[in-house]
Amino acid sequence: MSRVSLPSASLLPAAVCCLGLLLGACGHRETGVERGIREQVLHRGLGSDVAELDPHLITGLAEINVVSALFEGLVAEDPRDLHPVPGVAERWDVSPDNRVYTFHLRPTARWSNNAQVTASDFVASFRRVLTRGLAADYATLLYVVANAEAYHKGRLTDFAQVGFAAPDERTLRITLTNPVPYFLSLLTHPAWFPVYPPALEGAGPPDRRGSRWTRPETIVGNGPFVLKEWRPNQVLIVSKSPTYWDAAAVRLQAIHFHPIDSVDTEERAFRAGQLHLTEALPVGKVDSYRRHEPTVLRIEPFLGTYFYRLNVTQPFLNDKKVRRALLLAIDRQVIVEKITRGGQQPATSFVPPAFAGYAPPGDARRDVAAARQLLAEAGYPGGQGLPAFDILFNTSENHRLIAEAVQEMWRRELGVKIRLVNMEQKTVLETRRALDYQILRSVWSADYLDPTSFLGVFASDSGNNHTGWADARYDALLQEAALTADPAARADLLRRAESMLLDEAPLIPIYYYTTVRLVHPSVQGWYPTPLDHHPYKHIWLEN
Repeated sequence: MSRVSLPSASLLPAAVCCLGLLLGACGHRETGVERGIREQVLHRGLGSDVAELDPHLITGLAEINVVSALFEGLVAEDPRDLHPVPGVAERWDVSPDNRVYTFHLRPTARWSNNAQVTASDFVASFRRVLTRGLAADYATLLYVVANAEAYHKGRLTDFAQVGFAAPDERTLRITLTNPVPYFLSLLTHPAWFPVYPPALEGAGPPDRRGSRWTRPETIVGNGPFVLKEWRPNQVLIVSKSPTYWDAAAVRLQAIHFHPIDSVDTEERAFRAGQLHLTEALPVGKVDSYRRHEPTVLRIEPFLGTYFYRLNVTQPFLNDKKVRRALLLAIDRQVIVEKITRGGQQPATSFVPPAFAGYAPPGDARRDVAAARQLLAEAGYPGGQGLPAFDILFNTSENHRLIAEAVQEMWRRELGVKIRLVNMEQKTVLETRRALDYQILRSVWSADYLDPTSFLGVFASDSGNNHTGWADARYDALLQEAALTADPAARADLLRRAESMLLDEAPLIPIYYYTTVRLVHPSVQGWYPTPLDHHPYKHIWLEN
């Protein structure tokens, strides 16, 4: 299915005026960027539109980019390197065995309705995430807490036995199953954010998906900004929260998030003076900006992998040999050199080679001869007998170019026929959850700084797997690694798990990400970070 992408409605008047300027038809009018600098209003391109703003249900990068402005967890992130810093908790203590964390909440922490943020709010929020009826994709992130997994899977019904406790309204105690060296970093993920229980209850059962409690008229958050306006496919506006505990440090008065799924339209909006930041850049224009406008081009490292999911419940793709043949036939070097051109690296594993002490196995290297042999062994020599497969991707010129390259590689090397299908992001997410696809363009970026942030995605009980693939041996290796204190032994277990994942091939790594975007020189406090997180409370605009 093809879909024509049009500019966000909020951008059209300025684009028309820009055209008038080029033709000499009108005088200069203040652009959104210029007005934003004067009024401290940031205009950010969001890429795809957001499907949800419930921090316990979001899974997409666009949603995370907005939700991080509306909510704050126990700990926050330093803007330069993302190391954990005090958030709602002003300080914390750790037991000698590194299993018990006691957080002391700020007396000045407030919800946007001025109610105090309490330890009980956090406990109720964690209980909600672990309620099976909510079907939170990231519930497994809480499994590091004692008895959390057992409660989520129904083996334990008494939540009081889970390792969360609120001795008083300003003290929260979390008991882990075993020491987790990255635990504080883990707490910055939205799955650990608190939600305001009365706001949920006012919109229906707290564990019901699709609740409208996150609409501007009903949402209650505790972050540096509050939601003022949400017009789907047009604009989402947040304004500075007067009740935020550190409001004095927040310089931006508002942020306008513009969902523009066409990278060409987004780039034109930047040139028209309507965006301070783009989410991406058309791959065909990277070299031009390098040559002519390098001051606005930002290419920065990013802990993310561009890959294809394979639905192993589909006919023919339930054959490991077919999946592995598809994996081996892709020329990733051509994709990053000829198409993306933004400093990306060919992905020979799912986990990027960026974690200290962990060397990925690299089992996804191109080997056309082996790919052809595997396909023949599966009974489809030269692709004979295989039906055409669909590659599904969310609407984007960049994704289409990559899919077209893969389509041609599989046709030329294996005789496999491919159809390209694009949909808007919200529909893609629904299709992914329903396993109603064959091959799906995907991206995974680290939620915290550890290889398990990637490898845990394909555990049998992961809410983010979405391939139909499960292997008890893989799960056992991840579980053993979680209980292993020696770093070298732990890394070896994780490497064995990743080798198994690449051999089974429910996914096909394509390249390791960089962020490639345009940033107006007025944007201050925006630093290159490995997770592409940029705490808005530290950003401002300056001439």
